[in-house]
Amino acid sequence: MEDGAQEGDWVVRAAVYGAAIMLVIICGFPLLWMLLTSIKPDREILSLVPTFWTDSPHLHAYERLFTKTKFLTYFRNSIFVAGCTTILTITVGSLAAYGLTRFRFRGKEFIAAILLLTYMFAPIMIVVPFYIMMRTAGLSNSLFGLILAYTAFSLPFCLWLLRSFFQSIPIDLEEQAMVDGATRPQAVLFVVMPLALPGIIAVSIFTFIVAWNDYLFARVLIGLDDLKTLPLGLQDLYESSTLDWGMIMAAGVMITIPSLLFFLFVQRYLIAGWGAGGVKG
Repeated sequence: MEDGAQEGDWVVRAAVYGAAIMLVIICGFPLLWMLLTSIKPDREILSLVPTFWTDSPHLHAYERLFTKTKFLTYFRNSIFVAGCTTILTITVGSLAAYGLTRFRFRGKEFIAAILLLTYMFAPIMIVVPFYIMMRTAGLSNSLFGLILAYTAFSLPFCLWLLRSFFQSIPIDLEEQAMVDGATRPQAVLFVVMPLALPGIIAVSIFTFIVAWNDYLFARVLIGLDDLKTLPLGLQDLYESSTLDWGMIMAAGVMITIPSLLFFLFVQRYLIAGWGAGGVKG
C-alpha cells in the first residue's frame, strides 16, 4: 500500500510540475519572442520564413527608440503616474479600511457595500463623466488629474481587499500594544500594518499594473504630447506612417521591465508579510 501511495504521489507531483512548466512556456514564450525580435535585423523581422534566433543581433531598434521618439518622456510620465497612484491608493485605502474595521458608526456596512458596488461599473461608463468633472476642475491635460482617475478606479476594490485583511487581525494585539504604552498611530504602524503587509503588497501590485497599462483614461484625459504615458506613446508608434516593428518590440520590452522589477521587488515583502502573519497571529 505504501509503495502504491508513493507512486501515486509521484504521479500527481509530476503532473503538477508538468502543468507549471507548460504554463511558464505559454506565458513566457511571447515575451521571449518580443525580446528576440527587438534585436533582430529588419530583414529577418519581415522575412516570410520567421527565425527564432538571429546570428547578427544588434541594439539599433533601441537606439532609434531613444533618439527618434519621445519614449523617455512617456516613460518618465508613466513612472510618475503609476508611482503616485500606488502611493495615494495605499495611503487612502489603508486609512479607510482601518476606520471601517476599528470604529463603530452608523452606515458602516452600507458604505462598504457601496464601495464594492462602484467597482462593478465598466471604465467606459465613467470615463466621460470623469472627463467632464476633470475639465470643470481644470485638471484635464494634467498628470495629477490622471493620477486621481486611476486612484478613483482602483480604490474601491483595494479598499474592500484591505478591509478583509484588517478584519482578520485581532483587535487584542492592538489594544495590548496601547496598554504597553503605545499610542494608536504607533500601534497601527508597528503592529497592524506589518500583519496587513500581504494585503498592502497585493493592492500595490494591482494598482501599479492598472496605472501602468491603462489606455482609456489616458487617451481621454491627456491630449498634450509631452504628458502622454507609455500606452499612448506605443499606440502612436504603431499608427505612424513608417511602421518599425523592431522599435515597437523594443518599446514593448522596455514597458515590461518596470512591471517585472516592481513585482520582484515587492515579492519578498509579500512573503515576509505572510510569515509575520503566521507567527504573530
